[in-house]
Amino acid sequence: MERIVENLMYSLRWLLAPIYLGLSLAVMLLGVKFFQELFHAIPAILTTPEVDLILLTLTLIDIALVGGLLVMVMLSGYENFVSTLNISGGTEKLAWLGKIDSGGLKNKVAASIVAISSIHLLKVFMNADNVEVEKIKWYVIIHLTFVGSAFAMGYLDKLTRKTGDN
Repeated sequence: MERIVENLMYSLRWLLAPIYLGLSLAVMLLGVKFFQELFHAIPAILTTPEVDLILLTLTLIDIALVGGLLVMVMLSGYENFVSTLNISGGTEKLAWLGKIDSGGLKNKVAASIVAISSIHLLKVFMNADNVEVEKIKWYVIIHLTFVGSAFAMGYLDKLTRKTGDN
């Protein structure tokens, strides 16, 4: 009976596969949004104020960071929790693929969230004249919470790795 339950639980990991596949749809949607923003800006590029161009660039960077985060979670999560990716011989394999365990993935996600939050906060500061001071305060508090959380996660991961080595 125990073996049947264990085999069933192990097989159920495949329920995650459609979720990771769904993340690829989110990457495609981000790609559409990226090019929509870019094509919207091109006709007005000569009349666009520098601040607006910088805000657009930060938006595009933000979309690219989120897309990279989705790809990292999608591929690493699949490989860590579902099955090893069998990439065909002619296909270039990403250098980090297969080297990120679940703890490393959590730290990379936390670092990516801090980077995305930094870009968002920079956008708020660039547009500070149009944003209420109270909102700016909350953006800073939320960003510092992300930074503190990422630092704490990294520190705890370092402690547990040291403890595991002993």
